[in-house]
Amino acid sequence: MVAPNIVPRAQHVITRRNIDSDALKVLYRLHEAGHLAYLVGGGVRDLLLERRPKDFDIGTSAHPYEIKKLFRNCWIIGRRFRLAHVRFGTKVIEVATFRKQVPAGSQEEPPTPADALDDGANAIHRDNTFGTPEEDAFRRDFTVNALFYDIGTFAILDYVGGLDDLAARVIRCIGDPDRRFPEDPVRMLRAITLASRLDFMIDGAVLDGIARHRLLLATSAPARLTEEVFKILRAGAAERTFRRLAESGLLDGLVDELHGSPPDTVWQSLARLDEYRQRYAAPPGHLTNAILIGSLLAPLGFAQPPITRRRAGTKPPRSPQVFLGSLPLPRRDMDDLREILDVQRRLLDVTAPPKAQQVLRHRRSFEAALTWLEIHGGAPEILDHWRASPESAGRANPADGPVKRKKRRRRRRRGAGGPTIPPPDAPE
Repeated sequence: MVAPNIVPRAQHVITRRNIDSDALKVLYRLHEAGHLAYLVGGGVRDLLLERRPKDFDIGTSAHPYEIKKLFRNCWIIGRRFRLAHVRFGTKVIEVATFRKQVPAGSQEEPPTPADALDDGANAIHRDNTFGTPEEDAFRRDFTVNALFYDIGTFAILDYVGGLDDLAARVIRCIGDPDRRFPEDPVRMLRAITLASRLDFMIDGAVLDGIARHRLLLATSAPARLTEEVFKILRAGAAERTFRRLAESGLLDGLVDELHGSPPDTVWQSLARLDEYRQRYAAPPGHLTNAILIGSLLAPLGFAQPPITRRRAGTKPPRSPQVFLGSLPLPRRDMDDLREILDVQRRLLDVTAPPKAQQVLRHRRSFEAALTWLEIHGGAPEILDHWRASPESAGRANPADGPVKRKKRRRRRRRGAGGPTIPPPDAPE
């Protein structure tokens, strides 16, 4: 049993004012129901660094079915391990029961009442191995991600030395990297991603473990690795992250386009994306997946095959599958990227007839194309033209004065001009 390092409220910088209000509602309701309720993981780390957290995840002693009983807006998800998603509109607060690391083949699940969950008899529960906060801390990946904030006492709980590593600005693995990385090779990628985003150093044992096990990353599910690529592009440190990934050899055999010496245009494009992303405290909704992946693909020269137009009355043709190295990219995102790039040359022609400009403004990809132009176009005067009101932007030459609109003839209502029938009570 390891006693945690407990840091009372007076000795740390976390304040409830910086915690999402809906996350606080979940924490308080769990606490009031008699369960342990902690803010966990990256949210605590970022709050201690006085950064805005991307997510507010919660760990609790309550089992999934107990969480579901407390929240009507709760859905239980997951097959290997049950998680509770408490939804507030489009926002999701993830709540996980404390769990422990157990040897393969020895998983045991605590008994669950038959009527506790209503999501079908075929669900797999055998990996629901619940544990204590201490056991939960030691099964996490890096020490700076294993810090807990207790809503009951407002104290920080540290079982693994994460506070010391946070002060030293170092990424250190919990446990032996030679065991933890083969368990989940994506941890190697996340070590470099996290260090790049926070501008931290990486512990020597972690770097040595990456060097020994780097080729295991290619055994991970391609769809999962693709999602990690999007997370990197969305975080605001894509250039630094991909440079370090290339230097570490993690991309060998996985994303060959970034292996060796990719063209400087790749790094310049990623730098422009990072500069734009850093203007916002959180990833803006208009920074779509198509713009993110296009910032990596466009300078590599294979992002814009011709758009196939469909004939009236026929089904749209199926887009070809595009890969980044061996990673499949979502067809929808690639279709959006093609449209964005197709619109760019039209945006550059600000002398086009007003009607053509108006048609362009109604293209589905117009706003995304403007975002691309702002990031990669290097033409602020053209951007200003399109950001202006449609009336002023629709003029071929601003000096021509206001656009004259043709007056519409007012239609006569049926019966207009006929005799007026007075109401029954009108004086004669």
